[in-house]
Amino acid sequence: MSKDDRTSTETVIAGYSVEFDDEGYFMDDTQWNEEVCKVLSFREGLDEMTPEHWQVLYAYRNFYAYNGRAPLNKDLKKDTGMSIMAMERLFPGGLKHGARRLCGLPNPKTCQ
Repeated sequence: MSKDDRTSTETVIAGYSVEFDDEGYFMDDTQWNEEVCKVLSFREGLDEMTPEHWQVLYAYRNFYAYNGRAPLNKDLKKDTGMSIMAMERLFPGGLKHGARRLCGLPNPKTCQ
């Protein structure tokens, strides 16, 4: 499925226009910033973003920027020094449906 085949919704969050696909993933990772992330995380049930949350989100983003694809769990574990279970517990929805949406990367179905 290409980006053009997905339906999208544009929303204003923290004063920024952000486009999401029909599963809640960013259509364009450059629309992500910490202010938008904080609003989204609050909506997902996180009252506070800790340094550990940011460490995981930036591990996703940095890996994606360097490699052009999202990291595998083993890559996240190596980059953060955290266990997969510890990272899963940080986010409502775990890594796949929580952190992955909050870090601003596109839908895993469309990442290559």
